[in-house]
Amino acid sequence: MSEGEAGIAGVLTTSRRLSRHPGLARFLGCPVHYYRTGVPVACHAVIAWGRKPSARKAERLAQQFGLPLWRLEDGFIHSLGQGVLGDRSCSLVCDPLGIYYDATRPSALEQWLETGHGPDASLSDPQLQARGQQLMIQLVQAQVSKYNNAPLTLEQLPLPDGPKVLVVDQTAGDMSLAYGLVSPQAYQGMVTTALKEHPEATVLVKVHPDVLAGRKQGCVVIPDHPRVVRVAAPVNPLVLLEQVQQVYVLTSQLGFEALMLGRPVTCFGMPFYAGWGVTDDRADAGAALQAVRQRRTARRTVTDIFVAAYLLYSRYLHPDTSRPCTVEALVDYFALQNRLWRETPGQLFCFGFTRWKQNYIRRFLSAPGNRLDFIWKAQAARQRGFGQPDHGRQQLVVWGERALGEAQQLAVSTGMPVWRVEDGFIRSVGLGSDYTAPLSLVLDQRGIYFDPAAPSDLEHLLASTDFVPALLARAKALRVSLLQSRLSKYNAGDALPARVVTAKQGRRTILVPGQVEDDASIRCGCPDICTNAGLLRQVRMQCPDAFIIFKPHPDVVSGNRRGAVSVAVAQQYCDIVLADVSVVDCLDVADEVHTLTSLVGFEALLRDKKVCCYGLPFYAGWGLTTDRHRLERRERRLVLDELVAAALILYPRYVNPETGAFTTPEQVLEILAHQLAAQGGRKKNKINRIGRLLVQAWHICQGVFSSRR
Repeated sequence: MSEGEAGIAGVLTTSRRLSRHPGLARFLGCPVHYYRTGVPVACHAVIAWGRKPSARKAERLAQQFGLPLWRLEDGFIHSLGQGVLGDRSCSLVCDPLGIYYDATRPSALEQWLETGHGPDASLSDPQLQARGQQLMIQLVQAQVSKYNNAPLTLEQLPLPDGPKVLVVDQTAGDMSLAYGLVSPQAYQGMVTTALKEHPEATVLVKVHPDVLAGRKQGCVVIPDHPRVVRVAAPVNPLVLLEQVQQVYVLTSQLGFEALMLGRPVTCFGMPFYAGWGVTDDRADAGAALQAVRQRRTARRTVTDIFVAAYLLYSRYLHPDTSRPCTVEALVDYFALQNRLWRETPGQLFCFGFTRWKQNYIRRFLSAPGNRLDFIWKAQAARQRGFGQPDHGRQQLVVWGERALGEAQQLAVSTGMPVWRVEDGFIRSVGLGSDYTAPLSLVLDQRGIYFDPAAPSDLEHLLASTDFVPALLARAKALRVSLLQSRLSKYNAGDALPARVVTAKQGRRTILVPGQVEDDASIRCGCPDICTNAGLLRQVRMQCPDAFIIFKPHPDVVSGNRRGAVSVAVAQQYCDIVLADVSVVDCLDVADEVHTLTSLVGFEALLRDKKVCCYGLPFYAGWGLTTDRHRLERRERRLVLDELVAAALILYPRYVNPETGAFTTPEQVLEILAHQLAAQGGRKKNKINRIGRLLVQAWHICQGVFSSRR
């Protein structure tokens, strides 16, 4: 306990480990003080972890000082991974009476279900009921469970045809078994009962994830029987539950998830959801069971139990921010992971990824149970099993254009689509050519956003999405946040010095962003003008009286890419060249932006600037820009927030570099703002050739290490 905490009221714990629990103070809303000896600080409760033996010391301390004892336990939506593998729980319960899995005595959850009243809320409240029903639908549809690191497909489980029932195994020694009134006979007879009651069905016995991880042992006895199949491969529980007619459990939470799917559930113990009339209860524990039945007399619906357990009893911290959040925000977070994971299952043959790209691309493409093979040639893919039916689902992923032909060879022979991968539009603090890893990428199965020769997924979104009011409101808020935080794609360059831009009053100020001239967006998206010098010449011809600012591309300024404009050309066609200056500052002083295909044009639209396109970028042709060329496919007229919704919310995928999990554009803005603040604001791109080689060598070493690991 620090001196600064000495006078702050909070809670006491006798467990050093619990006092160091990350986020516990935020869960509880007060400081957590570790108690040694002597007089305690001013605290209003003692905390203990469930009914573990270590809680006895806390019980004695609470009795000694006349303080209430709060028992803590992980909540019902735990994390992406498993606690035994080191994943932190993002939900917690705090019970002042007992703990939910202990049926031998009352708990707050049991009391609320019996009386119908939770803390300042009635379980029958119409708003709570509607909220609970909607959340259960979302959980089931998004397939969000307690642990969320298992494959979302049954391809790895060759299940037999015909009717199936599920028996759920648990880990030996689990506290919910010891306090859940599970008799010794239940371990022996649960599978036998399922076989007897379903003589035509296959009995699936699901092994617990902690057992599959090699950390614990199971407890259910599995007989050698032709109709018994042991499910000993990872699988999302809700995916498996959809395949079965009935579920048998001891005290597993999987039984309640089965109830949410409408499956009948038989309980051989007394979990928190048993005894309320929604389960078939088979516990056999004598007098202790009678005591439970005397306490659980109310009849409750599945929605009632969900409202009490998930909405009133549990507390949540968001995995992205470690700040308190609603269960809806948490469900959205896990639904996002599952939605993006579903796009990249099976074996991915990844073409054109250099060593340093391989380091970060795994975070964007990995999904539970999938495999990434990095190659450059079609022949290498065939050698690694491409096209072989016993290798399961396979996909082709390509970075850039150099390896596109190799992947297309395989695509033509199999009819398999090719995923194109490129940087997203809110990328990083620093340049990709300086080996700064991105926070966003796009995966496109139709084409790629910068090539107008064929439709792309982004173009499809812009042309066909029903932009509902909630999505447009989110897009507007994101746009406002982007402008307020003054963020852009790379977030590099110095501030624009005062009075550098000295256009005469009444004279238009036009910003011309330079581009990398051998970039694919220029080759694909510029039918006629395709150089920076050519663009400047055309802008000056069309706007002879304008004050023209030319901002070279950062990759060109750093010497990494091609596209420099000679001094003579610059002097002839523009009024000032702003090289290492933030693009945001340049946009502030510009009235218009004239561009080939630069993303600066999109950023100008966000600021309600006039944009003239001399090529065919993704944002041209929708009625928001003045276009030199027309693309007949783009007939729809859009408003700005529809463009923002598609380009920044629906199209890219974002990764939180701290958690390695998928995140939202809103969270990426927060991360970029923190990164900028940590380095003291935007910086010039000062990395030289030797520096780039050193960074590249480091990434190559990292790639070799990770592949061996």
